[in-house]
Amino acid sequence: MSNTEGAEGKSAAQAQGATDLSRAFSEDGQRKTHVGGQALIEGIMMRGKYNWAVAVREPDGTIYLEEHDLTSGKEKHKWMKLPFIRGCTALIESLALGFKALEIAAEHVFGDEDAEERTRKEAASVDEAFEEELSPDAPEPAKATDEGLGKGVMTFSMVMGVVLGIVLFIVAPAAITNLIVGEYDQNVVLWNVVDGILRVAIFIFYIWLIGRMEDIRRMFQYHGAEHKAIHCFEHCLPMTPENAKRFPRLHVRCGTAFLIMVLLLAIIIYTLIPVNAIIDATGVPDGIPKLVLVIAVRILFLPVIAGISYEITVKWAGSHPDNPLVKVILWPGMQMQYLTTNEPDEEHIECAIAAMELVLAREEREGSKTASQPS
Repeated sequence: MSNTEGAEGKSAAQAQGATDLSRAFSEDGQRKTHVGGQALIEGIMMRGKYNWAVAVREPDGTIYLEEHDLTSGKEKHKWMKLPFIRGCTALIESLALGFKALEIAAEHVFGDEDAEERTRKEAASVDEAFEEELSPDAPEPAKATDEGLGKGVMTFSMVMGVVLGIVLFIVAPAAITNLIVGEYDQNVVLWNVVDGILRVAIFIFYIWLIGRMEDIRRMFQYHGAEHKAIHCFEHCLPMTPENAKRFPRLHVRCGTAFLIMVLLLAIIIYTLIPVNAIIDATGVPDGIPKLVLVIAVRILFLPVIAGISYEITVKWAGSHPDNPLVKVILWPGMQMQYLTTNEPDEEHIECAIAAMELVLAREEREGSKTASQPS
């Protein structure tokens, strides 16, 4: 853990190490890498094969760095690496990792503000504290920690986010489709097409709407900086803001492409699921009961859709970015990135590079260990 001022020498060494790593493994002027990331509140998280690192721009302008070993259930349970299953596993692990990274970012962006607020509250309650201590009937004060409270709030926010996502992108489109088209079993294909179009439209409008917020706009700048830094490494250039600025803010391995693939693929998968057979077998009546059944089936099959989307956008498209068919299939997701990324400034790119250097330095160290072991 450090900030930029306390790690200038280390960062320079890491940058040189990243450059050496690029030269060592590059054959055609461009490399393929598994390194990915996530935009945070005033920062970026980068994830490699062995570790993940967070770079956060603190209120005083310095960059706070923190890295952790990357642990995965796939190492203990080989079945988690199986096709389609690995997509669901990766999604869950990515959500958990993103949650931890957001906690770190929030702590260092808003930490000083929280400290000042606590100081004001403590000063305002001095007299009350003395009175309680002198009173023989005063109750024992609660022993709650700020850390526990912060994690509780973050957990609650994450749960509410999942609930909101289900309501916005599954329940609402299904209910509106029922009003427009009628009961599900009257016209299955039309029902699923209208439902899918509404889901995509709501998603696009939602992203556009939150993108108007200042904090989200800056987060989208960090998202663009993340892509530029990865492009810079893939093209085997020294990791500097000047080099990274040359590249586009869009990237074929972006999670936005994965989300769009989920939304589009869902139209096909939901149409193929024999919901009518389930309705006939269970005798579910028309109206709300039938709609609830349709929504439940959609939620149940989300992991299946996520697993297939992962195989397409990450495993296949990520390994063949120049394939013409890949470009066609991922075109909607690439266009969507114009909404989820903004052109970054140098301060955003510096954070992206700082986080990526920690990941690349670890990759180099682990690679050196492997190379030095006797065969």
